Amino acid sequence: MLDHCPTETWGTTHIQRFAVAYEYPVVFTRDVFDPANPVLADILRSREPAKRHRVAVFVDDGVSAVMPRLARSIERYAATHADSVMLAGEIVPVPGGERIKNDPEATAGLIDALRARSIDRHSYVVAIGGGAVLDAVGYAAAIFHRGVRHVRLPTTVLAQADSGVGVKNAVNAHGTKNLIGTFAPPFAVINDGVFIDRLPARDKRGGMAEAVKVALIRDGDFFQWLERHAKALAAFDANGLDILIQRTAALHMRQIAQGGDPFETGSARPLDYGHWSAHKLETLTRHALTHGEAVAIGVALDARYSTLAGLLPPGGDVRVCRLLRGLGFALWHETLDARDGAGRLTILNGLRDFQEHLGGELTITLLAGLGCGVEVHEVDHAMVEQAVAWLGREWR
Repeated sequence: MLDHCPTETWGTTHIQRFAVAYEYPVVFTRDVFDPANPVLADILRSREPAKRHRVAVFVDDGVSAVMPRLARSIERYAATHADSVMLAGEIVPVPGGERIKNDPEATAGLIDALRARSIDRHSYVVAIGGGAVLDAVGYAAAIFHRGVRHVRLPTTVLAQADSGVGVKNAVNAHGTKNLIGTFAPPFAVINDGVFIDRLPARDKRGGMAEAVKVALIRDGDFFQWLERHAKALAAFDANGLDILIQRTAALHMRQIAQGGDPFETGSARPLDYGHWSAHKLETLTRHALTHGEAVAIGVALDARYSTLAGLLPPGGDVRVCRLLRGLGFALWHETLDARDGAGRLTILNGLRDFQEHLGGELTITLLAGLGCGVEVHEVDHAMVEQAVAWLGREWR
């Protein structure tokens, strides 16, 4: 018979508490697969220097199309650093853009590729591509063996400056953007300027919307810098893009590390300023609008709403729209004026989606100044109508 332990009684509550410190490098370099560049090899052997590490590599098919020798460069790099790097099977091409996030079979395919390559929790998953590819591969890496080491190589301005340096991974489902996903920090992020050099103009421009967004909510001086250099940035000046990417990435990382809610357990999501309508626009246009193009419209819409609500001083909305237009963005899409059977703007459904994604009360970031975000919990639908009408009238 077991002895009775008087110190243990049913109904007792034990509080389990521990903290985990997350740390990952975000490295800016050029030509990461030049055999003389040690960045990737150093990252892979940073935990176990004497070990030869298995690496599964996934490449955005859009990147492969413009860089047809990329696979050979990766293979040559692995051969040069064979003491610490071993490619686990062939390099895996994956659909670029929202195609990979919209395909309900994509995650299973990624998991199959990891399993076939015997990837374990001491191996690495390297994803090379735009934000959508990083999202999807990152999600697969996060759920495979409950999490394997994921190294991101973002290839777009948008991904290098914003999503690629963050902690979120997701795929789309049931017509909702990022419905399924995880918070899982990467093992490392490598921003290679060579990828930016090869980008089509549309993709170079798209990432600038996120730079405007983060400047508006966190850094008025950066917003003014963007205004002063808009012409050079619109012409894709390489030095200007380098500065834009690094400063935007730094602001994004500062918000994650110091904003008090890196895994978004609360209702506020300041880095998604302008995104409640942007996410809906992407879905409604069936991704005819890229994420950056939709964000530009969402940022402009919420700037006007902020002025109508008496938060942003008059003229601030015009400056925001003028900057976005100067960078080359269109600030109107006919979908903005689409309506449901009751005559209500369809875009307003984005507010419901936004709230459901986080739970809790509706929390939207607006502007109290050019460089100062403020959280609100109610949105006046009639005022959104006025803001949409203003965009259509003044910025079509």
